[in-house]
Amino acid sequence: MTPTRFKICGITDPADVPAALLAGASYLGFVFFPKSPRNLDLPSAAAMAGAVPPGIMKVALVVDPSDAALDLLTDKVPIDMLQLHGSELPERVREIKTRTGLPVMKAIGVAGPEDLPRIDEYAEVADQLLIDAKPPRDTELPGGNGLSFDWTLIAGRHWARPWMLAGGLTPENVAEAVRVTGAPQVDVSSGVERAPGVKDPDKIAAFGQAIAVG
Repeated sequence: MTPTRFKICGITDPADVPAALLAGASYLGFVFFPKSPRNLDLPSAAAMAGAVPPGIMKVALVVDPSDAALDLLTDKVPIDMLQLHGSELPERVREIKTRTGLPVMKAIGVAGPEDLPRIDEYAEVADQLLIDAKPPRDTELPGGNGLSFDWTLIAGRHWARPWMLAGGLTPENVAEAVRVTGAPQVDVSSGVERAPGVKDPDKIAAFGQAIAVG
C-alpha cells in the first residue's frame, strides 16, 4: 500500500522546516495572503524555501494573484508549485500555468454534493486538486479555518489528477479521514498549531506518526 503523502502548510518560522521534514512531509506550504496569520514576506519565504532539500515540494499559496504579484513571487522565492486558493476560474488556472511554467494545485471548497462537479471541472486544467472545506461566510480566510466537511461525500471517488484532502485535519482524526476518503495525500495547517500561525513541532510529529501508523 502506498504511504499517504502529506503537506504542512502555513510555515512561518525557520524551525518549522526541519520539524516538517523530520515528520516525513512531502510538501511544505508558504502562504502569501496578507489577511492570513501565516502570511510571509518574500525575503523570509525565500530564506526558508532555500533551506528545503531537493525532493520536497515547496508550494506557494496565493489567492486571486495578479500577474505582477506572480512575477515578483516566482522571481524572489524558489518554489516548485503554486496553490491557487481563491476564486480563480479554469481559464485563469491555464493562464497562470503558462505564465509561470509551474505546476498548479487548485483548491476547491466543499460543503455539500452541489460542490462536487467543480472538482471535475478543475481536474481538466490543474495539475493537482486540493479538496478543502468551504470557508464560512463570515471569514476572509479561504482556508486554514480548522473546519472539515462530510468526508463521505467524496468516499470512493477518483479524479483524473492527483488530489489532496484538507480541512480540519489533526493528528487525532487524519487516519480516519484517510480511511473514509481514500485520500492519497493530505494537507494540514491549523491542526498542527498552538496558536494561529504558530506551528507546534510536537503536533507536527504526531501528525506524521498518525499517518505512518494509519
